[in-house]
Amino acid sequence: MQQIINFVLRYKNFILYLFLMILSLGFTIQSHSYHQSSFFNSSSWVAGNIYQTSYGITSYFKLGQENEKLVEENKQLRLALFNKIEKDSIELDSVQLRYTVNSGEVIKNNYAYPRNYITINKGENDSIKPDMGVITSKGILGIVENTSNNFATVQSILNEKSNINAKLKNTNHFGSLVWNTRTFNTVQLVDIPRLVPLVIGDTIVTGGMSSIFPENIPIGTIKKFDLNDSKSFWNIEIALFNDMTNIKNVYIVNNVNKKEILDLQIETEKND
Repeated sequence: MQQIINFVLRYKNFILYLFLMILSLGFTIQSHSYHQSSFFNSSSWVAGNIYQTSYGITSYFKLGQENEKLVEENKQLRLALFNKIEKDSIELDSVQLRYTVNSGEVIKNNYAYPRNYITINKGENDSIKPDMGVITSKGILGIVENTSNNFATVQSILNEKSNINAKLKNTNHFGSLVWNTRTFNTVQLVDIPRLVPLVIGDTIVTGGMSSIFPENIPIGTIKKFDLNDSKSFWNIEIALFNDMTNIKNVYIVNNVNKKEILDLQIETEKND
């Protein structure tokens, strides 16, 4: 207590000055509408900036939650799209699904080698199996090759072994999507007959001949084209929609009827 008294006595002149200044400022604000307006506007500006900063900090820490919500919403939309379901009018749980969709994240991504693989954070515990298709919000990414309990490796479309059914969106002529290992943003579509008209910028999507991917998943656009050595088919350069150097969120697609389809095809070939 004595220290407080000593402090007040030591700084009594300053404390008195501060008290009188606050008192006079209060009288001034109360007696003039202009000063009242200026005071409250200044207070509002300070408070507004404080609230804005607080909101910005809070929003930053909520970005992860918002991203998870967005990924989940996209998963449900793709599930409805691949199964040709009107999501607003039919409950997904009550429909016999042709495809199931799971979400995941990339934890390792290669794109600089002839045989590139991507590792995702979903595995057998999440019902992920080999030969499932992997896509992003922009388009096709690859096919699951190996799985462990919690992780899976994906054969990227940037892999010299990759061979995926694809087609011209405008004409439905289909061929094989391959990669010549030269650049990470371009793949090739082969086996398209020369009689098929092509236009730079035409969209390429997955074809209906695949037991892995649903039809019409985006791949890219025609960058350039020329005839192959036999002059019978086009060699088509495809600019990918995906930025293969910057992949984070993915969706793993499973064709529920894939085994039945493949077994039937094998049986048919045996009897041929």
